[in-house]
Amino acid sequence: MPDYFCLDTYIILHGVPTDPERILQVGSHYGYVKETNFGRYFEVYSRPDGNDLAYRSVALGPHTDNPYRNPVPGIQLLHCLVNETSGGLSTLVDSLKVLDKLRHETPEGYELLKNTSVRFRFVDAGTELVTHRTMIQTDDDGHPTGVHYSPRLDALPLLSDSETRLFHRARQRLGELFSDPTYEVRFTLDAGELMLFDNSRVLHGRTSYDSNEGRRHLQGCYLDVDGPRERFASLVRNREYNEEAA
Repeated sequence: MPDYFCLDTYIILHGVPTDPERILQVGSHYGYVKETNFGRYFEVYSRPDGNDLAYRSVALGPHTDNPYRNPVPGIQLLHCLVNETSGGLSTLVDSLKVLDKLRHETPEGYELLKNTSVRFRFVDAGTELVTHRTMIQTDDDGHPTGVHYSPRLDALPLLSDSETRLFHRARQRLGELFSDPTYEVRFTLDAGELMLFDNSRVLHGRTSYDSNEGRRHLQGCYLDVDGPRERFASLVRNREYNEEAA
């Protein structure tokens, strides 16, 4: 496996070969690749017939992928095959830091986003996916673990007049905080680099780029969350067994 550089919320692998579908081999080391209507992996490059902003050269604001699925993809992998542009910087935001700020600024709005179910919907020529979930994701004890945030895919829930105003203000403020450079990590993902991150906790995006400068081509895939947990538990058990046998 390649060398890796690890921070609290994401991992970047270096020296990953850039042949097609290598991302599936890397993903299988960490868990089980989740197949979707896009296939086992998806391509990210500029193309005029693309049905998603990711397939154009425009900037992408911070978001989580596929909040309309049930379950939402757990771990996302993005592998850079080619990057000949000066733009297209990758951006990551730790949602837990933003949620802590939001909770202190507007506790009522925070609670509304945490407890109000929102409809998320994706439609293209051959697929329609719809589900309902809260924008703030929590564990069984009510502690935040991430978000479901993709502004082009959610619908306004049915609330009272006062709750609707509060919901709008809290959602607007959440978007402002996600776009605040204070909470953002920004970097170039070069050819041969592959990053992994929790799709609910870490929002991702990119700056715009000029496709006339050259090619920018990434491949991505998703892992179910239980895969890495299973692999880690197996490694711990094997180490304990070897230590006892030594």
